[in-house]
Amino acid sequence: MALFGTDGIRGLANRDLTAELALDVAVAAAHILVESSSNKDHQPTAIVGQDSRASGEFLEAAIVAGLTSAGVNVYRVGVLPTPAIAHLVAESKADLGIMISASHNAMPDNGIKLFARGGGKLDDAIEARIEARMGEDWERPTGRNVGRVFNDETAAKRYLKHLLASVDTPLKGLKIVVDCANGASSFVAPEAYRQAGAEVIAIFNSPDGWNINDDCGSTYLHQLRSAVIKEGADLGVAHDGDADRCLAIDAAGNEIDGDHILTILARSFKDRGLLKSNTVVGTVMSNLGFMHAMNTAQIDVITTAVGDRYVLENMIENNYSLGGEQSGHVIMRNLANTGDGILTALQLMQEVVRTGKTLQELSVTMVRFPQVLINVKNVDKNKLNESKAIAQAVKAAEDRLGDSGRVLLRASGTEQLVRVMVEASSDSLAQEVASQLADLVKSELSQ
Repeated sequence: MALFGTDGIRGLANRDLTAELALDVAVAAAHILVESSSNKDHQPTAIVGQDSRASGEFLEAAIVAGLTSAGVNVYRVGVLPTPAIAHLVAESKADLGIMISASHNAMPDNGIKLFARGGGKLDDAIEARIEARMGEDWERPTGRNVGRVFNDETAAKRYLKHLLASVDTPLKGLKIVVDCANGASSFVAPEAYRQAGAEVIAIFNSPDGWNINDDCGSTYLHQLRSAVIKEGADLGVAHDGDADRCLAIDAAGNEIDGDHILTILARSFKDRGLLKSNTVVGTVMSNLGFMHAMNTAQIDVITTAVGDRYVLENMIENNYSLGGEQSGHVIMRNLANTGDGILTALQLMQEVVRTGKTLQELSVTMVRFPQVLINVKNVDKNKLNESKAIAQAVKAAEDRLGDSGRVLLRASGTEQLVRVMVEASSDSLAQEVASQLADLVKSELSQ
């Protein structure tokens, strides 16, 4: 089984993702970047950050040890969002960035995300090279050739400055609630929104190492919904553990998912002449309602595999300016080289102020098709495409739904499960078809 998934390495900390594994990954990554450097006299540098999980502490120690033992100078930036690491790598011209985070996963998990020079995520080929080099014999540097460790006390301020540079419409008069998931956005997100001019009520912004994503954040929106209604706020935004996602709640308590946000921003980008090639990039999980909304707005849509890295690859290859996922990853290439939940929230809130419309009014341009997603666990996801019975069942379901529905089965890139997604003209029909397919997947692929 491949070590890297669609978003780096992820697993149960100290069992799947151990200190030894983290050290080996760091050493192998250091070797790859040193060998690929055009300046052999240059001592490479890396930026290392983490979310608020307690396990990030020992993993950071292992990664820093691996990098410095391989001759890389390390700048530790502490608890910051994943997109902050990407930005800081690009800004400082570092050779490598490493973020220790399992994003929206529960606290016991953790992960390692790697960024190349320029702040982009590593492509599949480089990840494969790193994996192949792990555990090899190597000549260790000594003396002045070993790496050094520096604590970068200015990193958060520099990232905050980058965020605020995206604001050309002050958020004065806007009252918002932000759910920080007790994660990496707990310190910078409320400050960014306040400095942008909004009245900010922050919730779940007191991380203690154990409470990240614990019944809060972008995967548990009920807490944000209650706070928005209680406080009489104009809207609320929720981030995941590493703050590369943003979902929202309008003043009436309605959920505004990534497809809604992408619809609002795509129309805004088009109106302001920022939508290159009149095209937005989505994924195969984008809701049919999003597709219809883009068709109505006469905006073209390109779809990729699930994963913001694949969205970004397509955007770079074709020079598109806007793309994203239903989960709340939104990439705006005029502002950043990766998905950034705080940047997304700032752009969404600016659109509310800029248009004078409520978030609810802006979101009605997309009518979401009922969608049911079932995660089928404890199955051999690698055999999904080998089952003729599943393929036949999917074809029959697609024929039944016709143009008013859709079926998607895919193996998760980060967890050992198969996702069954069905969209239909009604909730009951979507649930019925999804349940039948999920039962079949369970019986066909049980381990």
